[in-house]
Amino acid sequence: MTAATADGQGVCKRYDGAATPRVRIATQMRTVPRLYERLTWPEVKAAAEEDVVCLIPVATLEDHGPHLPIDTDLRLTAEICRRAAEADPDDILLLPPIPHGYSPHHMDFPGPITIAWDTFTRYLTDVGSSLARHGFKRMLFLNGHGSNQNFVEAAARLIAVEHPNVLAAAAFHTSGPESMRLIEEIRESERGGMAHACELETSMYLAIDADAVDMDKAVDERSYPAGEHSWMDWADGPLKIMPWWSSFSRTGVQGDATKATAEKGHALLAAAVQECVAYVRELLEKPTPERREPQETLP
Repeated sequence: MTAATADGQGVCKRYDGAATPRVRIATQMRTVPRLYERLTWPEVKAAAEEDVVCLIPVATLEDHGPHLPIDTDLRLTAEICRRAAEADPDDILLLPPIPHGYSPHHMDFPGPITIAWDTFTRYLTDVGSSLARHGFKRMLFLNGHGSNQNFVEAAARLIAVEHPNVLAAAAFHTSGPESMRLIEEIRESERGGMAHACELETSMYLAIDADAVDMDKAVDERSYPAGEHSWMDWADGPLKIMPWWSSFSRTGVQGDATKATAEKGHALLAAAVQECVAYVRELLEKPTPERREPQETLP
């Protein structure tokens, strides 16, 4: 619950209660959403004593066709996380986005900045380990770049191994059951039309900042060498193949950007935010892990 003090500043009210084991104390909320970088060190210490989820946006800078800025993955993921943290400021502490990821296969196009997979994974792990050292017990890395995902998940696992009492999770935005149901409901393109700089991502960017999108340059390019088990869409096929991007995409687009609309984007963003908040609340419902001695039989 958020209340206002006599001077109008927000205070996050948290109380101990018999109905829940969550620690609830009162800390002043400087901003809504609560931004990690805007806290003083005593406020960080106090926030760590609350049972909050540290939300960490992860993306990359890379080509998104001639119609979208290279910050597309970053802008969309950061906006989803910001809106989620704004919707649930009591439970979410929002960290600054991690802007650079793993994109070596895009380097034929001007713009991408790629980080070696092991450096990237270790960087994410160090971010989570730093939070754990400060006392935070729950964290969620929300990713918005496909080639990051395996490494983001690996980092979350490494954090859990190195800090056994911490719940560290990873997810890709707009990929849960309700989001996928909405995608199937509103999409106009066939499979392959929502892969990269596509109907989905262009729609979301139109909803956030239409002036940054040049729809006159939007194209329908679906040139990935798809097969029975390997295809590229918002949910890829089970057989994973990722050659150099320039070997199949001339413009950097993979999908049908011409079918994008701001109306679709608003609906997709709302679903993505709701999904992110649901992930946070599920993390809060789970007990923090506790290592145990193996047993031959159940109690």
